[in-house]
Amino acid sequence: MQTPPTTDAPDPAAAIAALGATSHALDDLATLPAASGLHAWWAAPDVFPHLPGPAHPTDPSVRLLYVGLATNLRRRIGSNHLRRSGSSTLRRTLAGLLLDAEGYQTRRTDRVVLLDEDETRLTAWMHTHLRLSWCPHPTPADVEATVIGQWAPPLNIAHTTPGPVLAVITAARAAYNTSA
Repeated sequence: MQTPPTTDAPDPAAAIAALGATSHALDDLATLPAASGLHAWWAAPDVFPHLPGPAHPTDPSVRLLYVGLATNLRRRIGSNHLRRSGSSTLRRTLAGLLLDAEGYQTRRTDRVVLLDEDETRLTAWMHTHLRLSWCPHPTPADVEATVIGQWAPPLNIAHTTPGPVLAVITAARAAYNTSA
């Protein structure tokens, strides 16, 4: 198992290089640090084929879907992105895109969340279809906008330019938010 490189440089190019150095299956997260940094989510081109994303620099079998930041990568990925739709924009976006195809059901708490059994099903879907890379960084907010702007991951809304892909993601998020 290859450990992703760490960058303490404020240079976004270093973060991009680190995120593109490797990708991991979601059952291969033992080296995920409890440090701040960026994370990138990748999938095969046949996953959401209508949403273009750049190919992974070293693994052309996957393309970029989403980039996020975390104050603690291990907690953000393990406790939020792979567990709870209420605290993960990534999960809510995926659920919105898959709402009809997977038949997910939601309920309203202080926000719209998946039913417990559908949280479990979405996590299983993510384990089957997604890969992850990460880059520890002391101030990920300083480079996030540039990384997203340069790579243009289709599931991100912030730091992107308007267009048909943004409209699809906005509609998927709206469908999810009105599904409860």
